[in-house]
Amino acid sequence: MRRKTALRPKGCGAPRPLLVLPAMVNPAPRMATYADLEALPEHLVGEIIDGELIASPFGGSLHARAATVLGAELGRAFCRGRGGPGGWLNLNKPELHLSGNVLVPDLAGWRRTTLPELPDAPCVSLRPDWVCEVLSPSTAVLDRRRKLPIYAHEGVGHVWLVDPKSQLLEIFRLDGETYRAVASYAEDEKIRAEPFDAIELELAALWAR
Repeated sequence: MRRKTALRPKGCGAPRPLLVLPAMVNPAPRMATYADLEALPEHLVGEIIDGELIASPFGGSLHARAATVLGAELGRAFCRGRGGPGGWLNLNKPELHLSGNVLVPDLAGWRRTTLPELPDAPCVSLRPDWVCEVLSPSTAVLDRRRKLPIYAHEGVGHVWLVDPKSQLLEIFRLDGETYRAVASYAEDEKIRAEPFDAIELELAALWAR
C-alpha cells in the first residue's frame, strides 16, 4: 500500500537556512550630539550621558526654592567672602562637558585654586570640586545611578544630594574611585557640612514655603 504524503506546494524543496541580510541586523545605537540638545524644547533640561540624550522636566517650585536658597547662602560666604572665607566660584545649572558627557547639575563649585577665572564660554570643561543635585521624582534615579559614577570618574571631590520632599541633605566624599556617604541631615537642623563647613547652614531655609 502506498503511503500518503502531505501535499507540498510546487517549488518547495528542502527547508532553506535563514539568510540574514545586513539590513536585518540591529544597527548600533546612534550617539546623541549637541545638535540634539539644541533641538529640545525650552521647558526641558537636556543632558548627554554615555552617548544617550536625556531630557528632564524642571523640578518644580520646591526644587527651585531649595536650589536658590542654597546657592545664595553658599555664594555669599564662599564666592563673595561675606561672612565666610571666600575662595570659591559657584554656578547655578552650569553646562559641564566632561569626557564626552554633557551634564547640568543644579549647583557646582570650583575652588579658585582649581579655576582662578571663569571662562567666557557656553560651557565648562573643567571638573568641579563640588556638585549639588536637587532631587525630584523624575530625576532621582538618574542623579544617583548614572551621574554619580561620572562625577566620581572625573574626580569631583564632594557631591551633595538634596531632597526637598523628604527634607534631607546627603553628603558624599570621593574615596578612591567611588563615593562614601559621610553625613546626612534632615528637617530643621543647623549644620556644618563639608566642604563648606566653615559656616553654619540652616536647613529649614531650604524647605520654607
